[in-house]
Amino acid sequence: MTITAQKEVLTLQFTASREYSLSLCENLLVEDFGLQAMPETSPVKWHLAHTSWFYETFLLKPYLENYHCFHPQFEHLFNSYYNGVGQPFLRPKRGLLSRPSVDEIYRYRAHIDEQMLKLLSQPNDRLSSLVQLGIQHEKQHQELILTDLKYCFFQNPLYPQYEPTPLPQSMAMAPTWSNQSATLTTIGHNEESFCFDNETPQHKTYLTDHALADRPVTNGEYLEFINNNGYQNSLLWLSDGWAWLQQQQITHPLYWVQQDDEWFEYTLHGLRPLDMHAPVSHINLYEADAYARWAECRLPTEFEWEHRFASEFKQSNTERCFHPLINTTGTPQNHYGQVWEWTQSSYQPYPGFKVASGAVGEYNGKFMCNQMVLKGGSCLSPNQHIRASYRNFFYPSDRWQMTGIRLAKEL
Repeated sequence: MTITAQKEVLTLQFTASREYSLSLCENLLVEDFGLQAMPETSPVKWHLAHTSWFYETFLLKPYLENYHCFHPQFEHLFNSYYNGVGQPFLRPKRGLLSRPSVDEIYRYRAHIDEQMLKLLSQPNDRLSSLVQLGIQHEKQHQELILTDLKYCFFQNPLYPQYEPTPLPQSMAMAPTWSNQSATLTTIGHNEESFCFDNETPQHKTYLTDHALADRPVTNGEYLEFINNNGYQNSLLWLSDGWAWLQQQQITHPLYWVQQDDEWFEYTLHGLRPLDMHAPVSHINLYEADAYARWAECRLPTEFEWEHRFASEFKQSNTERCFHPLINTTGTPQNHYGQVWEWTQSSYQPYPGFKVASGAVGEYNGKFMCNQMVLKGGSCLSPNQHIRASYRNFFYPSDRWQMTGIRLAKEL
């Protein structure tokens, strides 16, 4: 591919990503844009502004001659955690930003788009990797827009619908297991296409004999755990998990609602009867580990998971659904990409990992402490981010993201 063709592809990717962020907001009321129900979530309008801030900070200011900022205070307001470029505005207070208005943020985005197209039209091959990082960064925030909005909507007893389209039912097959003999395997991205730095470098890892379930745990299976007093049996829980459960008085997954002895689940399609065949979702690590212990299994390591699925996933061209499903065709498949799947691996750097120089180096490296790795992607993830090498990471108590369980066991 020629340099000109590469530039055209990059420009198309940039434009498509920017347009998709706005398409996610088409069903929203102006009142929806400022919701922030807990510190871990961010308002939709903050996501729209922050993804623009990224381009302004790391590309337009340093590389576009005579660039003029849209607003001098936006550098502070929409900085997430990049201390190397200034003091970020406090995350728990993002929902207090009634100004700038939604209209002004849309104008900010239009300004950034116009200036970025100018920059992309100039000959500067060195910027392509940074532009690609900006594109993929925005895709991450597209997923966050949906998960954050879902948590905020759930606080409303009206159970608002983000997407009113009817939700199909799952058709889960009986669980089966894939056995893996001990082997030395290669872990990490192959460098042939975009990846985040935490997926590199490739390295060898030894796996012992083990087996992985061919699909995630379903709502019906998790309900058996609940009915078997799984949330009351301290022997099933990690010490920190038991303390969390007691403190928060948790008795079921996030978004499950019991009405007249029947279980329902809040989804972006509204409140629906609990689909017993759909993957259980919005489970934190403590819940996932307790369920695995109850099932006389364990969670996989990230390396077992990646080895199992490294060559299997094919991106789906089916119509998007904003809720996880299993086997809607009724045919067996080794399934992932519906819920982020917890592993027992702590989020640490791979051998030989080096943090990039400058503020961009704060993207992943500084979070490699006290968090756990999740694999696989979810139904809310951009297709380009659903790959075996992708390393998502959250704290063990987090469950507002679409997280679920795949079981593993020893052989």
